[in-house]
Amino acid sequence: MERTLAERIFHLRDEAGFEELALETFRFQYARCDVYRHYADGIGHNPERVRSVEEIPFLPIGFFKTQTVYGGDSPAEAVFTSSGTTGMTPSRHHVQSLAIYRRSFRETFRQMVGDPKDFAILALLPSYLERQGSSLLYMVQSLMEESGHPMNRFYLHQLDTLSENLELLAAQGQRTILFGVSFALLDLVEHHRFHLPELMVFETGGMKGRRKELLREELHQRLCEGLGVARIRSEYGMAELLSQAYSDGGELFRCPPWMRVLTRDMYDPLRITHEPGRNGGLNIIDLANLYSCSFIATQDIGRIAPDGRFSVMGRFDQADLRGCNLLVMEE
Repeated sequence: MERTLAERIFHLRDEAGFEELALETFRFQYARCDVYRHYADGIGHNPERVRSVEEIPFLPIGFFKTQTVYGGDSPAEAVFTSSGTTGMTPSRHHVQSLAIYRRSFRETFRQMVGDPKDFAILALLPSYLERQGSSLLYMVQSLMEESGHPMNRFYLHQLDTLSENLELLAAQGQRTILFGVSFALLDLVEHHRFHLPELMVFETGGMKGRRKELLREELHQRLCEGLGVARIRSEYGMAELLSQAYSDGGELFRCPPWMRVLTRDMYDPLRITHEPGRNGGLNIIDLANLYSCSFIATQDIGRIAPDGRFSVMGRFDQADLRGCNLLVMEE
């Protein structure tokens, strides 16, 4: 029996298979999601006209703030909301199947980081703990449960306790991951100094209005010096997605097989650009977003490397400072 769409997205093996499944997903979502269908019709990109991935319409991410972008056949199991500074309107992502989300982030984590059972997982995510509806918290909590280490824990403001536990785990030779929002990691290294060369640190980006925004290079330099590590890794995700990309310490992010990033022209949002290294708006294909919209035009600016990895250079003017990505445009 042919696998369902939800199953087939996690068995992609090549680019031809990805394009075929992306086109099938577009037709599936066009038929089911009213908001997406009206947008596609409005710009003249209906299924009769779309023959390639580049012709698929990418829904501006702002629709998640004002509309219910949902094509599920049953009530949503969860509604994830975006982070941001006080007073901003959050995005709302209605998720029919948390099982698909769990499969997406667990398989991505195994491919790009390792088996959660091999790690103690600590998280310094105060701005996420202080609100409801965070997809990042759901992901980290699930990874902690899969890890099963007795010292797995979220920290709000207990920097002294976190410091002690990081040192204890290092002394035990335990492989350890620290997830942290940028401003909280800076708070940590301003109060404590470490030499933890084996610690894996994943910054999830964003100052959330708590500090002045920094270029990623400056942020990572401060954190490397303060934590005594050679590199800081990054996670690129957002409430409107069910997949994440990871960097291994450089500026380039790598996607799982069911996720792609394209760039659109800075002045023509309906045109996909093809020049590696040229800045453009980032368009995300996330096939795990099966019951909402898999084709999203973000407010991030970036560029695509020849091997398909991507970097984030900044955000369009007037874009909300939100989500799990950095920061200001490089000069």
